[in-house]
Amino acid sequence: MMGMWSGSAGLRGTLAVLIAVIGGWEGAVWVFQPPIIILPPPSRIWVDFLEAPSYFLRHTWYTTSTTLAGFALSVVLGVGLAVLIVNSRLLERIIYTVLVALNSLPKVALAPLFVIWMGTGIEPKIAIAVMLAIFSIVVDTVLGLRSVDPDAIALARVNHASPLKILIKIRFPNALPSLFVGMKIAISFALVGAIVGEFVAGSAGLGFVILTAQGQFDTSRVFVALVLLGVLGTLLFYIVEAVERLVLPWHVSQRAVAGHGGH
Repeated sequence: MMGMWSGSAGLRGTLAVLIAVIGGWEGAVWVFQPPIIILPPPSRIWVDFLEAPSYFLRHTWYTTSTTLAGFALSVVLGVGLAVLIVNSRLLERIIYTVLVALNSLPKVALAPLFVIWMGTGIEPKIAIAVMLAIFSIVVDTVLGLRSVDPDAIALARVNHASPLKILIKIRFPNALPSLFVGMKIAISFALVGAIVGEFVAGSAGLGFVILTAQGQFDTSRVFVALVLLGVLGTLLFYIVEAVERLVLPWHVSQRAVAGHGGH
C-alpha cells in the first residue's frame, strides 16, 4: 500500500514539475515576446495539435510501428549474436569488430544506402533502427550470459547437461537483467533510428512532419512533433521497464525499488 502511495506521489511530483516548466515557458514568451517563428508558446503548440489531431496521431503511429519493428528485430538478432559470441572466440572477434565498426559510422551517412538498397518504404527506416539499437542489446546480453557462477556451470556439466540446456536453464535466466538494461537503451535508439530514416526518405512519420514544417518555417508544428516524440520515447521506455518488473520480480533491483517504496 505504501509502495502504491509512493508511486502516485512520484507521479504527482512529475506532473507538478511539468506544469511548472510549461507555465514558466508560457510566462517567459508573454514577457519577452520573441517572434513566434523563434519560440512559440505552449498554448500555440497545443492549438496547432488540436487543429489536426488525426494528422499528428497518424504520423505518430507510423513512427511507433517503425520503432517497435526495429526494436523487436534488434532484440532477436542481438540475443542471437550474443549467444554466438559467448560460444566462439573466433565469432566474438568477427562479430564485435563488425558491430563496433558499424556503430562508429554516422547513421545519417548510411541511411541513403539503405534507401538505394531497400527503396523508400518502411524497410530502410526499420534497418536504421536496428543498426542503432542492436549494439546495446549485444553488449549487455553478452555481459549477462558470461556473468554466471562457474560452479553452477560445472555442476550442470557433471550432471551431463547439454550446452543448449545450460544456455536455456542457466545462462539465459542469468542474462535477463542485463538484457533488460540493453533493451531500455535500445528502445530509445530505435526511435532515433526511425526518425533518421524518416529524415532521409520519409513520406510519413514524425520525422517527415518535422521536415515539412521546417520547410514552411512552421515552428509551432515542429514543436508539436517534438513533444509527441518526447511523450512517445518516454512511454516506450516505461513500457519496457514495466515488462521488466513483471518478468524479474525476484531481481535485487526490483526488490530495492519495492523496499524503497515501503519506506
